[in-house]
Amino acid sequence: MAPKTERVLFLRAVRTLHRVRTFYVMGILLWSTSTLWTAWQSPGTRQMWVSALLLAVFSGLLLTATLSLRRLHPPKTGEPAHHAAPRKVTARPRAAAPSKATA
Repeated sequence: MAPKTERVLFLRAVRTLHRVRTFYVMGILLWSTSTLWTAWQSPGTRQMWVSALLLAVFSGLLLTATLSLRRLHPPKTGEPAHHAAPRKVTARPRAAAPSKATA
């Protein structure tokens, strides 16, 4: 049962990392918009630098989540990746040739 449990935990971790990555991308979009707007309205202010800092933080978090997701490998469970039937070509049974009875 341990391999099955490990597989479930692995899939849960992958799903969580995908959700976190989406959240970080949305944060990057928000803070890049905020940084550009603030830099246009009042360049060099504290608000612009805070927006730029938060943009850098979200970029670093996205990079970390992406690298973690790439480094994850599915645990070996000893089972094939799919459960389809093997594609074996079975030979059709041939009918016996009619025998010629000699009379």
